[in-house]
Amino acid sequence: MAEKSYRDAIREAMMEEMDRDKSVLIMGEDIGVYEGTFRITAGMLKKYGPKRVMDTPIAEAGMVGTALGMAMVGLRPIVEMMTVNFSIVAADQILNHAAKVRYFSGGQVDAPLVIRGPHGAGVQLSAQHSQSFESFYAHFPGLQVVTPATPADAKGMLKTAIRGRDPVMFLESAALYGMMGEVPDGDYTVPFGESRIAREGSDVTIVSYGRMLQLSLIVAEKLSAEEGIEAEVIDLRTLRPLDLAPSYASVAKTHRAVVVQEQWKPYGAAAEIAASISEAMFDELDSPVVRVTGEDVPMPYARNLELLATPHEPHIMRAVKQVMYKS
Repeated sequence: MAEKSYRDAIREAMMEEMDRDKSVLIMGEDIGVYEGTFRITAGMLKKYGPKRVMDTPIAEAGMVGTALGMAMVGLRPIVEMMTVNFSIVAADQILNHAAKVRYFSGGQVDAPLVIRGPHGAGVQLSAQHSQSFESFYAHFPGLQVVTPATPADAKGMLKTAIRGRDPVMFLESAALYGMMGEVPDGDYTVPFGESRIAREGSDVTIVSYGRMLQLSLIVAEKLSAEEGIEAEVIDLRTLRPLDLAPSYASVAKTHRAVVVQEQWKPYGAAAEIAASISEAMFDELDSPVVRVTGEDVPMPYARNLELLATPHEPHIMRAVKQVMYKS
Protein backbone atom coordinates (compact mmCIF):
# COMPACT_ATOMS: atom_id res chain seq x y z
CA MET A 1 0.00 0.00 0.00
CA ALA A 2 1.26 3.47 -0.87
CA GLU A 3 1.36 6.31 1.66
CA LYS A 4 -0.99 9.11 0.66
CA SER A 5 -2.47 12.16 2.27
CA TYR A 6 -6.07 12.31 3.44
CA ARG A 7 -6.58 14.95 0.73
CA ASP A 8 -5.14 12.79 -2.05
CA ALA A 9 -7.10 9.74 -0.89
CA ILE A 10 -10.35 11.68 -1.34
CA ARG A 11 -9.29 12.94 -4.75
CA GLU A 12 -8.24 9.45 -5.82
CA ALA A 13 -11.57 7.97 -4.76
CA MET A 14 -13.52 10.50 -6.82
CA MET A 15 -11.36 10.09 -9.90
CA GLU A 16 -11.50 6.30 -9.76
CA GLU A 17 -15.29 6.44 -9.51
CA MET A 18 -15.54 8.97 -12.34
CA ASP A 19 -13.38 6.68 -14.48
CA ARG A 20 -15.50 3.67 -13.54
CA ASP A 21 -18.95 5.22 -13.91
CA LYS A 22 -19.81 7.96 -16.43
CA SER A 23 -22.85 8.99 -14.34
CA VAL A 24 -20.57 10.34 -11.57
CA LEU A 25 -19.94 14.09 -11.69
CA ILE A 26 -18.85 16.79 -9.27
CA MET A 27 -20.06 20.35 -8.77
CA GLY A 28 -19.16 23.14 -6.39
CA GLU A 29 -17.71 26.59 -5.93
CA ASP A 30 -14.23 27.10 -7.42
CA ILE A 31 -13.66 23.38 -7.98
CA GLY A 32 -12.87 23.60 -11.70
CA VAL A 33 -10.61 26.39 -12.91
CA TYR A 34 -9.36 27.19 -9.40
CA GLU A 35 -9.09 23.46 -8.53
CA GLY A 36 -10.71 23.78 -5.11
CA THR A 37 -9.94 25.77 -2.00
CA PHE A 38 -8.18 22.72 -0.50
CA ARG A 39 -6.92 21.48 -3.92
CA ILE A 40 -9.03 18.34 -3.74
CA THR A 41 -10.14 18.67 -7.37
CA ALA A 42 -6.75 19.55 -8.87
CA GLY A 43 -6.55 18.41 -12.49
CA MET A 44 -10.11 17.14 -12.66
CA LEU A 45 -11.53 19.82 -14.96
CA LYS A 46 -8.78 19.21 -17.50
CA LYS A 47 -9.36 15.44 -17.42
CA TYR A 48 -13.17 15.26 -17.33
CA GLY A 49 -14.32 18.57 -18.83
CA PRO A 50 -16.92 21.12 -17.70
CA LYS A 51 -19.92 18.78 -18.04
CA ARG A 52 -18.60 16.53 -15.28
CA VAL A 53 -16.63 19.07 -13.22
CA MET A 54 -18.99 21.99 -12.84
CA ASP A 55 -18.10 25.36 -11.32
CA THR A 56 -21.24 26.74 -9.68
CA PRO A 57 -22.37 30.14 -8.47
CA ILE A 58 -22.24 30.88 -4.74
CA ALA A 59 -25.63 29.24 -4.23
CA GLU A 60 -25.55 26.17 -1.99
CA ALA A 61 -29.30 25.59 -2.08
CA GLY A 62 -29.21 25.71 -5.88
CA MET A 63 -26.25 23.31 -5.99
CA VAL A 64 -27.91 20.72 -3.78
CA GLY A 65 -31.33 21.11 -5.40
CA THR A 66 -29.83 20.67 -8.86
CA ALA A 67 -27.76 17.68 -7.72
CA LEU A 68 -30.80 16.07 -6.10
CA GLY A 69 -32.71 16.35 -9.35
CA MET A 70 -29.79 14.75 -11.17
CA ALA A 71 -29.66 11.93 -8.63
CA MET A 72 -33.38 11.25 -8.93
CA VAL A 73 -33.06 10.63 -12.68
CA GLY A 74 -30.04 8.34 -12.50
CA LEU A 75 -26.87 10.44 -12.20
CA ARG A 76 -24.50 10.23 -9.24
CA PRO A 77 -23.55 13.81 -8.33
CA ILE A 78 -20.99 14.84 -5.74
CA VAL A 79 -21.46 18.32 -4.29
CA GLU A 80 -18.33 19.87 -2.80
CA MET A 81 -19.07 22.43 -0.13
CA MET A 82 -16.22 24.88 0.20
CA THR A 83 -16.86 24.26 3.88
CA VAL A 84 -19.70 22.21 5.35
CA ASN A 85 -20.57 25.31 7.38
CA PHE A 86 -22.11 26.65 4.16
CA SER A 87 -24.34 23.59 3.78
CA ILE A 88 -26.84 25.10 6.22
CA VAL A 89 -27.84 27.46 3.39
CA ALA A 90 -29.05 24.28 1.65
CA ALA A 91 -30.59 22.71 4.76
CA ASP A 92 -34.11 22.62 3.30
CA GLN A 93 -32.91 20.77 0.20
CA ILE A 94 -30.85 18.34 2.28
CA LEU A 95 -33.23 17.66 5.17
CA ASN A 96 -36.68 18.12 3.67
CA HIS A 97 -36.03 16.77 0.19
CA ALA A 98 -32.91 14.60 -0.23
CA ALA A 99 -33.41 12.82 3.10
CA LYS A 100 -37.10 12.15 2.47
CA VAL A 101 -37.47 11.48 -1.27
CA ARG A 102 -37.47 7.69 -0.95
CA TYR A 103 -39.96 7.87 1.92
CA PHE A 104 -42.23 10.25 0.02
CA SER A 105 -42.08 8.10 -3.11
CA GLY A 106 -42.86 4.86 -1.33
CA GLY A 107 -39.43 3.50 -2.17
CA GLN A 108 -39.70 4.20 -5.88
CA VAL A 109 -37.06 6.97 -6.11
CA ASP A 110 -33.47 6.88 -4.84
CA ALA A 111 -31.24 9.86 -4.17
CA PRO A 112 -27.60 8.76 -4.71
CA LEU A 113 -26.16 12.14 -3.77
CA VAL A 114 -22.91 12.83 -1.91
CA ILE A 115 -22.36 16.16 -0.16
CA ARG A 116 -18.76 16.44 0.98
CA GLY A 117 -16.29 19.01 2.25
CA PRO A 118 -14.25 20.17 5.24
CA HIS A 119 -15.79 20.75 8.65
CA GLY A 120 -14.55 21.25 12.18
CA ALA A 121 -11.72 23.41 13.41
CA GLY A 122 -8.87 24.35 11.11
CA VAL A 123 -6.36 27.07 11.97
CA GLN A 124 -7.83 30.52 12.54
CA LEU A 125 -10.87 30.01 10.32
CA SER A 126 -13.07 31.64 12.96
CA ALA A 127 -16.66 31.10 14.03
CA GLN A 128 -18.43 30.68 10.66
CA HIS A 129 -15.92 28.21 9.21
CA SER A 130 -14.98 25.99 12.18
CA GLN A 131 -18.18 24.26 13.26
CA SER A 132 -18.76 20.51 13.44
CA PHE A 133 -22.02 19.30 11.91
CA GLU A 134 -22.14 15.58 12.61
CA SER A 135 -24.82 15.63 15.31
CA PHE A 136 -26.94 18.12 13.31
CA TYR A 137 -27.13 15.92 10.22
CA ALA A 138 -27.10 12.58 12.07
CA HIS A 139 -30.33 13.63 13.80
CA PHE A 140 -32.33 13.19 10.58
CA PRO A 141 -33.45 9.80 9.26
CA GLY A 142 -32.82 9.35 5.57
CA LEU A 143 -29.28 10.71 5.62
CA GLN A 144 -26.06 8.78 6.07
CA VAL A 145 -23.32 10.63 7.97
CA VAL A 146 -19.69 9.61 7.45
CA THR A 147 -16.70 10.81 9.50
CA PRO A 148 -13.47 9.17 8.26
CA ALA A 149 -10.44 9.39 10.52
CA THR A 150 -7.74 7.98 8.21
CA PRO A 151 -6.71 8.36 4.56
CA ALA A 152 -7.66 4.72 3.93
CA ASP A 153 -11.16 5.20 5.29
CA ALA A 154 -11.50 8.51 3.47
CA LYS A 155 -10.93 6.69 0.18
CA GLY A 156 -12.85 3.52 0.92
CA MET A 157 -15.87 5.20 2.46
CA LEU A 158 -16.14 7.87 -0.23
CA LYS A 159 -16.26 5.16 -2.88
CA THR A 160 -19.01 3.43 -0.90
CA ALA A 161 -20.89 6.73 -0.64
CA ILE A 162 -20.70 7.40 -4.38
CA ARG A 163 -21.96 3.90 -5.22
CA GLY A 164 -24.83 3.91 -2.73
CA ARG A 165 -28.55 4.63 -3.04
CA ASP A 166 -28.79 7.22 -0.26
CA PRO A 167 -27.85 10.86 0.29
CA VAL A 168 -24.59 11.00 2.22
CA MET A 169 -23.08 13.80 4.29
CA PHE A 170 -19.36 13.06 3.95
CA LEU A 171 -17.68 15.13 6.65
CA GLU A 172 -13.95 15.62 6.20
CA SER A 173 -11.95 16.94 9.14
CA ALA A 174 -10.26 20.06 7.79
CA ALA A 175 -7.25 19.54 10.05
CA LEU A 176 -6.62 16.04 8.63
CA TYR A 177 -6.14 16.99 4.96
CA GLY A 178 -2.35 16.82 5.25
CA MET A 179 -2.29 13.62 7.32
CA MET A 180 -0.38 10.74 5.69
CA GLY A 181 -1.30 7.08 5.88
CA GLU A 182 -1.33 3.83 3.95
CA VAL A 183 -4.11 3.66 1.36
CA PRO A 184 -5.00 0.47 -0.56
CA ASP A 185 -4.80 0.74 -4.33
CA GLY A 186 -7.54 -0.17 -6.73
CA ASP A 187 -11.14 -1.02 -6.04
CA TYR A 188 -11.10 -0.58 -2.27
CA THR A 189 -14.32 0.15 -0.37
CA VAL A 190 -15.26 0.37 3.32
CA PRO A 191 -18.85 -0.45 4.33
CA PHE A 192 -20.95 1.95 6.38
CA GLY A 193 -22.17 1.04 9.84
CA GLU A 194 -19.10 -0.95 10.89
CA SER A 195 -16.97 0.67 13.58
CA ARG A 196 -13.54 -0.76 14.28
CA ILE A 197 -11.09 -1.30 17.13
CA ALA A 198 -8.30 1.14 16.30
CA ARG A 199 -6.20 0.09 19.30
CA GLU A 200 -6.71 -2.79 21.70
CA GLY A 201 -6.60 -2.27 25.46
CA SER A 202 -7.94 -3.63 28.71
CA ASP A 203 -8.36 -0.75 31.18
CA VAL A 204 -10.59 1.91 29.60
CA THR A 205 -12.55 2.38 26.36
CA ILE A 206 -12.16 5.59 24.35
CA VAL A 207 -14.82 6.05 21.67
CA SER A 208 -14.32 8.68 18.97
CA TYR A 209 -14.33 9.51 15.25
CA GLY A 210 -12.76 11.93 12.77
CA ARG A 211 -9.85 14.06 13.95
CA MET A 212 -10.51 13.27 17.60
CA LEU A 213 -9.83 9.61 16.86
CA GLN A 214 -6.25 10.54 16.00
CA LEU A 215 -5.87 12.49 19.25
CA SER A 216 -7.31 9.55 21.16
CA LEU A 217 -4.71 7.19 19.68
CA ILE A 218 -1.89 9.55 20.66
CA VAL A 219 -3.28 9.74 24.20
CA ALA A 220 -3.61 5.96 24.40
CA GLU A 221 0.08 5.54 23.64
CA LYS A 222 1.02 8.17 26.24
CA LEU A 223 -1.18 6.52 28.86
CA SER A 224 0.51 3.20 28.22
CA ALA A 225 4.02 4.65 28.40
CA GLU A 226 3.51 7.05 31.32
CA GLU A 227 0.74 5.57 33.45
CA GLY A 228 0.60 1.88 32.58
CA ILE A 229 -3.03 2.34 31.48
CA GLU A 230 -4.01 0.38 28.39
CA ALA A 231 -6.79 2.17 26.53
CA GLU A 232 -8.90 0.49 23.88
CA VAL A 233 -9.78 3.00 21.14
CA ILE A 234 -12.93 2.58 19.02
CA ASP A 235 -13.29 4.39 15.69
CA LEU A 236 -17.00 4.83 14.93
CA ARG A 237 -16.40 5.76 11.28
CA THR A 238 -20.08 6.55 10.61
CA LEU A 239 -22.56 8.25 12.91
CA ARG A 240 -25.57 7.24 10.84
CA PRO A 241 -25.72 4.27 10.65
CA LEU A 242 -24.16 4.05 14.12
CA ASP A 243 -22.49 0.78 15.11
CA LEU A 244 -21.94 0.62 18.87
CA ALA A 245 -21.55 -3.16 19.19
CA PRO A 246 -17.71 -2.99 19.38
CA SER A 247 -17.99 -0.20 21.96
CA TYR A 248 -20.34 -2.31 24.08
CA ALA A 249 -18.03 -5.31 23.84
CA SER A 250 -15.08 -3.13 24.82
CA VAL A 251 -16.91 -1.68 27.84
CA ALA A 252 -17.79 -5.21 28.95
CA LYS A 253 -14.03 -5.78 29.10
CA THR A 254 -12.77 -2.45 30.47
CA HIS A 255 -15.83 -1.31 32.51
CA ARG A 256 -15.02 2.33 31.81
CA ALA A 257 -15.73 4.64 28.87
CA VAL A 258 -14.69 8.07 27.59
CA VAL A 259 -16.33 9.59 24.50
CA VAL A 260 -14.42 12.26 22.57
CA GLN A 261 -15.86 14.79 20.11
CA GLU A 262 -14.67 18.14 18.76
CA GLN A 263 -18.05 19.90 18.74
CA TRP A 264 -19.82 21.73 21.58
CA LYS A 265 -20.97 19.61 24.52
CA PRO A 266 -24.74 20.34 24.62
CA TYR A 267 -26.74 18.02 22.32
CA GLY A 268 -23.60 16.64 20.73
CA ALA A 269 -22.86 13.22 19.25
CA ALA A 270 -20.99 12.28 22.42
CA ALA A 271 -24.21 12.72 24.41
CA GLU A 272 -26.03 10.15 22.25
CA ILE A 273 -23.10 7.74 22.37
CA ALA A 274 -22.62 8.10 26.13
CA ALA A 275 -26.34 7.65 26.77
CA SER A 276 -26.44 4.55 24.59
CA ILE A 277 -23.48 3.02 26.41
CA SER A 278 -25.05 3.82 29.78
CA GLU A 279 -28.40 2.33 28.78
CA ALA A 280 -27.00 -0.84 27.25
CA MET A 281 -24.04 -1.48 29.57
CA PHE A 282 -25.09 0.04 32.89
CA ASP A 283 -24.33 -3.08 34.94
CA GLU A 284 -20.85 -3.31 33.41
CA LEU A 285 -19.78 0.26 34.18
CA ASP A 286 -17.54 0.93 37.19
CA SER A 287 -17.65 4.69 36.55
CA PRO A 288 -19.99 7.14 34.81
CA VAL A 289 -19.25 7.67 31.13
CA VAL A 290 -17.29 10.91 30.66
CA ARG A 291 -17.43 13.19 27.60
CA VAL A 292 -14.54 15.24 26.21
CA THR A 293 -15.78 18.10 24.03
CA GLY A 294 -15.03 21.55 22.69
CA GLU A 295 -15.94 24.60 24.70
CA ASP A 296 -19.50 25.94 24.40
CA VAL A 297 -18.53 29.13 22.57
CA PRO A 298 -18.33 30.30 18.94
CA MET A 299 -14.84 29.57 17.63
CA PRO A 300 -12.51 32.52 18.34
CA TYR A 301 -10.21 33.84 15.63
CA ALA A 302 -7.22 34.52 17.91
CA ARG A 303 -4.99 31.46 17.87
CA ASN A 304 -4.47 31.33 21.63
CA LEU A 305 -8.23 31.40 22.21
CA GLU A 306 -8.89 28.90 19.41
CA LEU A 307 -6.57 26.45 21.14
CA LEU A 308 -8.48 26.92 24.39
CA ALA A 309 -11.81 26.25 22.65
CA THR A 310 -10.91 22.85 21.16
CA PRO A 311 -10.12 19.50 22.82
CA HIS A 312 -6.49 18.49 23.15
CA GLU A 313 -4.52 15.56 24.51
CA PRO A 314 -4.51 16.72 28.18
CA HIS A 315 -8.32 16.87 28.17
CA ILE A 316 -8.56 13.22 27.11
CA MET A 317 -5.82 12.22 29.58
CA ARG A 318 -7.73 13.93 32.39
CA ALA A 319 -10.99 12.21 31.45
CA VAL A 320 -9.35 8.79 31.40
CA LYS A 321 -7.83 9.37 34.82
CA GLN A 322 -11.25 10.51 36.06
CA VAL A 323 -12.98 7.29 35.06
CA MET A 324 -10.01 5.34 36.48
CA TYR A 325 -10.36 7.29 39.75
CA LYS A 326 -6.78 8.51 39.41
CA SER A 327 -7.42 12.25 38.97
